[in-house]
Amino acid sequence: MIKHHFRLRPKTAAAALALALALGGFGIARANRIGTANPPANIRVADPNEAPSHTGFAPVVKRVLPAVVNISSSKVVKTPAEFGGQTPDDPLFRQFFGNQFGRGFNVPREQREQGLGSGVIASPDGYILTNNHVVDGATDVLVTLSDKREFKARVIGTDPKTDIAVLKINASDLPTVVFGDSTKVQIGDYALAVGDPFGVGQTVTMGIVSATGRANLGIEAYEDFIQTDAPINPGNSGGALVNDRGQLVGINTAIIAHGSEGNQGIGFAIPVNLARNVMDELIQNGKVTRAYLGIVPQDVTPSIAKAFGLKEAKGALVSDVSADSPAKRAGLERGDVILDVDGKPVTDSNQLRMNISMMHPDTRVDLKVLRNGAERDISATLEEMPNQEASLNNNSEGTKSSLSGVSVQDLDAQTAQQLGLPPSTTGVVVTRINPASPAADSGLRRGDVIQEVNRQPVKSAADFERAMRNSKDESLLLVNRQGVTTYVTV
Repeated sequence: MIKHHFRLRPKTAAAALALALALGGFGIARANRIGTANPPANIRVADPNEAPSHTGFAPVVKRVLPAVVNISSSKVVKTPAEFGGQTPDDPLFRQFFGNQFGRGFNVPREQREQGLGSGVIASPDGYILTNNHVVDGATDVLVTLSDKREFKARVIGTDPKTDIAVLKINASDLPTVVFGDSTKVQIGDYALAVGDPFGVGQTVTMGIVSATGRANLGIEAYEDFIQTDAPINPGNSGGALVNDRGQLVGINTAIIAHGSEGNQGIGFAIPVNLARNVMDELIQNGKVTRAYLGIVPQDVTPSIAKAFGLKEAKGALVSDVSADSPAKRAGLERGDVILDVDGKPVTDSNQLRMNISMMHPDTRVDLKVLRNGAERDISATLEEMPNQEASLNNNSEGTKSSLSGVSVQDLDAQTAQQLGLPPSTTGVVVTRINPASPAADSGLRRGDVIQEVNRQPVKSAADFERAMRNSKDESLLLVNRQGVTTYVTV
């Protein structure tokens, strides 16, 4: 760097100093005159008595928030034993102690796992709607109200097929939501998601209804989701989706995150009509009883519509009819296209399946069917879906079984199709596994089809229950997983 040095003559330096002092004094004086001359800013302050604007959602949120609760659940899970932060199977551990050491000590540790979710108060006497996955397997459930009061809750019933659960707390005069009609929800409607994401506290997010009738996502057995871009995050599960009038139209349940744990603008809510129907069944009967027609329906594609002489790609094509079913007795055949049920048009296979499942057994339905290019009317009397569930808990009648903690249900043609199996597949499908059970340690998982127990065929939940009670220390299972069979020792 080149530096330049300047030298001022004594007279010049004195003149410069005098000018600087003069200018400095002028600046101070000028500033003082400005501060004295200007009056204070005359700002407008809001009138606290002024009526609020009705263009926002504050009045709606104010009504809904008290009826949305935080749900904290806990359950016992097993984890591998650790030695100084390492498991006996750790390669570094084996390097020093050998393969034999630790085998007698590798007993899984039990630890308590915490879960967070949300819920909606449905009635003043303490019934609460939430998701099944919020309380699944929980040993303790704690509900915290918006006013910070805490209550221990008991699980009235759960329905894994729709991911709905009903809780009950001992309280009265509770604030409740107003139930809307989810059949009136339209794409483009405002949607507010209310819940407790990440446990940070009550939160409201806004968006619109992006789609209705979303299905075939592989999230639940029965899907008819309302899709929304209102941000939904972990902890929102079981919370409320309300419209711009504060009416409950859905129960928030799932998001598509593509590897991220956060919101991506694609969230799903269970329609409130479906949730209410399941809630009523659980409260009255302790379980959900579904009607059964006995067919495997599939969507009518444009190519199928052309082949069957349909003007539009609507209706449900019957791809299989179960033996000894209401459909078989009514005369339905493979290749029939169901156009409407009780005068209401059938748009696709999922809509038909949802409508039938929400009816009661012994209901008589009138079907309009297209067969060989000609329409005909067929009447069928629905029956109860043969999906009796069997389970055995560790404390059930004092019985200790290697299969304790496993719940299964009968495998019908529709469920087999969803699992990617031929309709003729026999066995029972695993619906639930206690994470602290020996079966969970063996690798058995939900969706597996158990076809044998100890080399004996299993064709129904009743068969499985008998096998469970005869299984003590160890069981050999033949499991069909996505079309591949393998033996599993429990």
